[in-house]
Amino acid sequence: MGSILVVTEILGGNISDTSRELLSKARELSQTLGAEVVAVGFGSESAQALARIDADRAIAVTGQAVEQYLPLAYERSLLQVMEQESPQLTMIANTTMGLDLGAGVAATRGISLAAYCNGLAVEGDEIIAQSQVFAGKLLAEAVLPSEGAVVTILPGSFPASEVEGHPTVTTVDAVSAPGMSLIQVLEPEKGDVDITRADILVSVGRGIQDPENLTLADELADAIGGVVSCSRPVVDAGWLPKARQVGKSGQTVKPKLYLALGISGAPEHLQGMKDADLIIAANTDESASIMDVAHYGTTVDILDLMPALTERLRGE
Repeated sequence: MGSILVVTEILGGNISDTSRELLSKARELSQTLGAEVVAVGFGSESAQALARIDADRAIAVTGQAVEQYLPLAYERSLLQVMEQESPQLTMIANTTMGLDLGAGVAATRGISLAAYCNGLAVEGDEIIAQSQVFAGKLLAEAVLPSEGAVVTILPGSFPASEVEGHPTVTTVDAVSAPGMSLIQVLEPEKGDVDITRADILVSVGRGIQDPENLTLADELADAIGGVVSCSRPVVDAGWLPKARQVGKSGQTVKPKLYLALGISGAPEHLQGMKDADLIIAANTDESASIMDVAHYGTTVDILDLMPALTERLRGE
């Protein structure tokens, strides 16, 4: 029986949501391929976190070298696991760490790498990877070699697994990386809200025109029970903090409702919100790219729409 190796990221003692997405897809693929799902995690908290996930087996890599992300230590430790397991497929999140780690282990082992994946399927005995290319403007498909491949998966590509399991957890020692040490961890500025957990997002773009008009978005978000987010131009202008930005260089979100107000729909923005359950867009330009992904759209001016919608929602 072959195996699918899922590289997990552990945050605050828990498996990250993105890692749960990978586990969910790995389980689906394993049922078709007849493969084992093997998860691997790093650090002193990994064994306890891995004991509660939906995997057949789990490997906790522990040691001072992997308490924080050090590229060479993580790469050498993962290579050691891959050497033992010889997985048919290795799945890694397409995060800052995952892009670095995935490319390193694929190059060292001399196997294929498919990055920026948002789809995986089995056709016959072949695994097909779908990847975003040209900043998300196009999708490309590749047949992964049966002797092994690495894929890095874009966050939000699959539903996260809520299933808890009881895999057998094996602990192995990390491989150190002499000559490289962690000097300091610089935490990003924390936002006032976590837009990735909001069910409803009222997202504004360049069409908001003036920072004073953000009050209209705040009032609408309050009336509908949502949170205000934005596209990159609003952050670049200094009108909202980076934590509120949706898109490739911001946050990937999957709310139940995404109101795109005055957003043109650059590929980098679409990449971060296209999987929302319901997308409603308002833009005076009916040919704006956001209209291509919206379920419903209107060309009403958002400065007229927002107060009118707020009034209706409040029953005034």
